[in-house]
Amino acid sequence: MKKITVLIILLFLGVMISKAQPVPETDQYVLNPVIINPAYTGERGALSAAAFYRRQWVGVRGAPETITLSADSPFASGNMGLGFFLMNDRIGVTRETSVSASYSYKVKALGGGLSLGLRAGLLSTNTRWSDLVVLDPGDELYLADSRIFVLPDFGFGAYLSYEHFFAGFSIPRLLGYKFNYDRNHYSIRIDPGQYYYLFNSGYVFDIAQDVKFYPTTLLSLSPGEKAIIDINAHVGFHDRFWAGMSFRSTGSVSGLFQFAVNNQLKIAYSYYLDFSRIGRISNGTHEIMIRYDFLFKANVVNPLIF
Repeated sequence: MKKITVLIILLFLGVMISKAQPVPETDQYVLNPVIINPAYTGERGALSAAAFYRRQWVGVRGAPETITLSADSPFASGNMGLGFFLMNDRIGVTRETSVSASYSYKVKALGGGLSLGLRAGLLSTNTRWSDLVVLDPGDELYLADSRIFVLPDFGFGAYLSYEHFFAGFSIPRLLGYKFNYDRNHYSIRIDPGQYYYLFNSGYVFDIAQDVKFYPTTLLSLSPGEKAIIDINAHVGFHDRFWAGMSFRSTGSVSGLFQFAVNNQLKIAYSYYLDFSRIGRISNGTHEIMIRYDFLFKANVVNPLIF
């Protein structure tokens, strides 16, 4: 009976992990879009570094927790960009860490700019079953930690901008992975039928002097699963303070806040209310992001990435 109970736990958590999205779930992708699309690499026109922390479902033990660090910069007269991305994701007793580099190339197209981007790196994952709390003495004998698996990881993206409008498309993970429990290893596969496809777009409206309105959308598609739609709207004052709301089709609402300490340093925070069943027993989700632009010049930053 104990073996069966442990097996059910393993299978349940395995399904949860295999269905996880390949990019960090965040409401702050507007502030640092390179985390969802490598084509944004170097778009700020200066060396830019960002740190992000998300604590989901506060009060629920083992709830997802994500930390990311990123940096990107243009080079070759701004026609190319190079970036670095580090993410540590924890879901229950599973740890996943990815390290990657991104590259983008920009050309003139349709009266604006078109950027194509690639991301390549390594993904490591392991599950610490011994961290589970067992109810019956002796059950811990069946909870042996998995070894650390290191897998290749690639992504692709495209980004089009024209005056105050932009649109992006990305496939965050080109390789799929399936765990074989009998052989205790992952198999790599290329299956477009299992890809996540991300589409995002937005427009900046000048609605008054020193007041801007910035609506954006993010659509996540994967064959066989329900589409997820994010609708965001920010209002900015004097390019210094931004406030907004985000609605996600999974049944959540977020409050978004951004403050520019100066032309180089920006701090963002969001509070996320989930109206699903698990959201009713948690204290919400918190996100905070800090971004710093080095060698800032007033005329180099893309106005669509604020």
